Amino acid sequence: MSWQAYTDNLIATSFVDKAAIYSAAGDSVWAESNALGLYSTEIQEIAKGFQSPEILQSKGLHVKGEKYFLIKADERSIYGRQEKSGLICVKTKQAILVGHYPEGVQPGDATKVVEQLADYLISVNY
Repeated sequence: MSWQAYTDNLIATSFVDKAAIYSAAGDSVWAESNALGLYSTEIQEIAKGFQSPEILQSKGLHVKGEKYFLIKADERSIYGRQEKSGLICVKTKQAILVGHYPEGVQPGDATKVVEQLADYLISVNY
């Protein structure tokens, strides 16, 4: 399966409206659906945030120039919320999955599908 198929499958769940997969270092885009496209500085901050959450706690979580309220940041997952939409970032061994959910979607539903994909990728050594 191509990387693009993974982001497309996240979109197909209807719990995520935009998705992307980046290298774990945050230096390359592997796949993107519905123009999520984080700026290079934003994905670099997220990549660093998995190692040092205080970076995001002090500067905030930004996507496409918009600031998200940081809900959770640890070595595996980073969650953010902006009004009624939100963002889920999950780090696997080799990748960072990013899923955006729109207004009307329960955050738990979106989180579950992104985290499940991460679990699968980890199980196959990605």
